[in-house]
This record gives sequence, C-alpha cells and structure tokens, in this order.
Amino acid sequence: MATTRVPLISGNWKMNHNHFEAIQTVQKLGYLLKDTLKEAGVIEVTVHPPFTDLRSVQTTLESDNIAIGLGAQNCHPEPKGAFTGEVAAGMLAKLNVSYVIVGHSERRELFGETDEFVNAKVKAVLAAGMTPILCVGETLAEREAGETADKVSGQVAAGLAGISDDKAATVVVAYEPIWAIGTGKVATSEEAQTVCGDHVRATIADRFSIGIAQAVRIQYGGSVKADNIADLLAQPDIDGALVGGASLNADDFAALVQAAVGS
Repeated sequence: MATTRVPLISGNWKMNHNHFEAIQTVQKLGYLLKDTLKEAGVIEVTVHPPFTDLRSVQTTLESDNIAIGLGAQNCHPEPKGAFTGEVAAGMLAKLNVSYVIVGHSERRELFGETDEFVNAKVKAVLAAGMTPILCVGETLAEREAGETADKVSGQVAAGLAGISDDKAATVVVAYEPIWAIGTGKVATSEEAQTVCGDHVRATIADRFSIGIAQAVRIQYGGSVKADNIADLLAQPDIDGALVGGASLNADDFAALVQAAVGS
C-alpha cells in the first residue's frame, strides 16, 4: 500500500436502512471507531446511505463530531430540470456530501448507464466540489473471455474523458469485478493488484501522466470483509475498498476498518 495515499474505505449501503436505522448505524460506528479515526492521515472512512437518509446522517455525523465522511450513491449529471425522481450533484453538495459513487455496476447493468452518461456524472460531481468514486469492472463472461483489460481500461478512459489534469488527480477509481459483488467470491489480492495496477493506474498514466496516476486512489470492491482487507491493502496499487454488505452492520464494518488500519 502506497504510503503517500491515505486508504479510503467506503460503505455503500445500497437500498438498505431507513433513516432511523441509518442514525443508529452511524452512531454505533462513531463509538466503535472513535479511537481508530482519532489520528488524521491514517485512514479515511465514508458511508453512502440512500438519498432519504442523507440529511439524517449528515446531522448525526456533524452534531456528534464523528470523523466519517458522508457520501452518496448516485446523482444525475444535469444541475436541475424535469428529471422526476433524480437528484442533482449540487443538491448533494448542500448536504455536505464529500464523495459520490458513479457508474456502479448495478447502475450500468440494471439501469443501462453508458460510459458517456457516467462521464457526465463524473464532471457534474467535480463541478459541484465533490469527489467522484468512478466504478469500473468486468463480468464473469468477459473475464473468462480474456476481456478484462479492454473492459476496465476502456471504462477508466471513458469515465475520465475531458477531465483536466488537476481534477483527474482527485478522482477515486473503484475496481469492482461484477462477478465478485454480493457473491461471496473475491478476486485474490494478486488478481486485484494486476487489474488495479496494470489496467487502472496504467491507463491513467497513459491518458494523463505518471504523477497524476500515482495521486489517484484505487479501491477494490467485491465481497470485501475484515478477513481479506489486509491482504488487499498490502498490494501497492490498492488504496482502499468499496464495501457493500459488510458495511450495513456497524460491528462488521468497524472490524473491517480496524483490520485495514492494522494492515
């Protein structure tokens, strides 16, 4: 794990927890992690609740001085307009959201989001002063067909198209092999490192510069738990994790974060 990049552990709650449950979860997380998060620059932790929970989680984190960042799971690329049911990046910024997940495989696979649409979201999040977590990853069929490199590199290049050098350096990229999400399967740390280093960071270096590529934090996502996070973070190009199911329970997520710090 690169010493110059602070590890980022992000809990993606997906469509789970009403706002009462969300408050209880972050309060317990704050208690369990109060010592772990005390030292700045060691690790950064974010939670990404559903839209309906954001205001409640924001006020809880701020009023209780919990050193956990607030994130969102999605946004629309337009700043406003007739887009029923959608939420603009600027609206999230007003809630002190710091990170927004864009291009998650479930958005791509279930809702048909294209690389171009994801790129528009990346630009919207950056324009609103927040940090996008750009998700990339291949299906099992693509992996077995030897298409991982082309798929991941293509998604990285498309997601960062038209982004200035200084903005590109702030983006977080999350490699999440679709075949490992919610399945209990996980890429070995060596497999994850190969993709994160050879296909994600190398693509950024090719499109921008080696310096910018070294500044970008790369997360791994896909059945991440307390018992495998240390091996993942031991890899030189893995700088954190995008955690799904293991982030829903405060005890489990706290144990994962503490294991990450121990790495």
